[in-house]
Amino acid sequence: MTDDQATWATGCYGNDDAITPNIDRLASTGVLIENFFCSTPVCSPSRATFLTGRIASQTGVHDWIRKGNTGPDATSYLAGQITYTDILARYGWSCGISGKWHLGNSEIPQHGFSHWFTHEKGGGPYNNATMVKNGQLTKVPGYITTAITDDAIDFITSCVDSGIPFYSSIHYTAPHLPWIGHPEKYVNLYNDCNFESCPQGAPHPWANNLTDSCMGDKELVKGYFAATTAMDYDVGRIIAHLNELGIREDTLVIFTSDNGFNLGHHGFWGKGNGTYPQNMYESSIRVPFIVSQPGSIPSGQTRQNLVSNYDFMPTLLDYLDLEHPAPDNLPGNSFVPALCTNGITTREAVTVYDEYGPTRMIRDPRWKYVHRYETGPDELYDLQSDCQEQFNLAHDVQHRDRIVAMKQSLITWFNQYSDPMFDGKTLPVTGRGQLGRITDSNYPDRKVFHSLGGSSATGREDIVSN
Repeated sequence: MTDDQATWATGCYGNDDAITPNIDRLASTGVLIENFFCSTPVCSPSRATFLTGRIASQTGVHDWIRKGNTGPDATSYLAGQITYTDILARYGWSCGISGKWHLGNSEIPQHGFSHWFTHEKGGGPYNNATMVKNGQLTKVPGYITTAITDDAIDFITSCVDSGIPFYSSIHYTAPHLPWIGHPEKYVNLYNDCNFESCPQGAPHPWANNLTDSCMGDKELVKGYFAATTAMDYDVGRIIAHLNELGIREDTLVIFTSDNGFNLGHHGFWGKGNGTYPQNMYESSIRVPFIVSQPGSIPSGQTRQNLVSNYDFMPTLLDYLDLEHPAPDNLPGNSFVPALCTNGITTREAVTVYDEYGPTRMIRDPRWKYVHRYETGPDELYDLQSDCQEQFNLAHDVQHRDRIVAMKQSLITWFNQYSDPMFDGKTLPVTGRGQLGRITDSNYPDRKVFHSLGGSSATGREDIVSN
């Protein structure tokens, strides 16, 4: 899993600027999902959904975790939740994580993980980063992408040597900012690139000041792509190691990201919280999703199915033929048939839903409707004729019936799955971070989200750790 990588930032999804030969090769040996969506376009809630199969309005994780990562205030944001790693561990898998956790209490192994090498927060420097190793905060020398890969390789090797089935979460911080400090050999690959995939236009009217400091800076664009290519090299190292161990055909390999990113797209830098109010642009919510296991999954296939990361947990458990001990009210469904057969399944026409606090979205194969509670503004896009989402049709009277129907579907779906205590539509989620868990003691005021007030409300320092 990468961090802040949209589909547009990968060669196999059609970007000629991006140098990602190993990810592209992985796609050629498996199935690429063209339309895979994160359920919330920011890291912590998206990662919570991957792990639990539940949306933010069920887990209570609505924003990137600003407080509670380490130290005396450390908070386990998924306490009481069942994750797929809990289930894998129960069935005998050895579960290890190497890299980003960012779901609170980073110093303590949890949810079935017995191997724990995690980032102290959600982001930080690429060189000499602070990680949790053997239960201690430790500065790890060298380039963090390499260190994450080295640790994962050691974990996999130890499991194979012991004859233990394993699950490895290899969670890179790349290509999250900072977009400096990357090996020059990767930066130099982009010296002559025009970056046509990253238009640097006029700033979006809702953009935060990360956009102000980054828009038009080619060196930072090069840094983003260099981080991606350096990570791609290490994806190649992982695959090569599986081959060396003789277990490639016995190993399911999944490549994805927590959320998308805009590198000038729509006039801002960032993801869902790159604007306020938060956005639901395709470049923020669509992420790569590639699945490969030669001999078990077809090679070189592309699927157009609309699926979300709340579908991931049911899919993984279905693929492994494992039962969820508490399946009630999971919003997702398995898309194993789309992975294991050569035909497109009926899930091709399914609708997906997103949320980021009071901003919610419903999307079908052609139309996207974004509803913002309390103040708006709402949006409607015809993605068939306007794939760049430039023309908001929400106030076009000829689409009034469509909006009414889509809004009702949105309300019905979230009413079915949301936990009233955690329902995001009334929460003051600003995109500037979550400060604590929503609990009985702070319900209903739930003052656990960073406000927009103060001098750093839209400051770059708020975005660096997210």
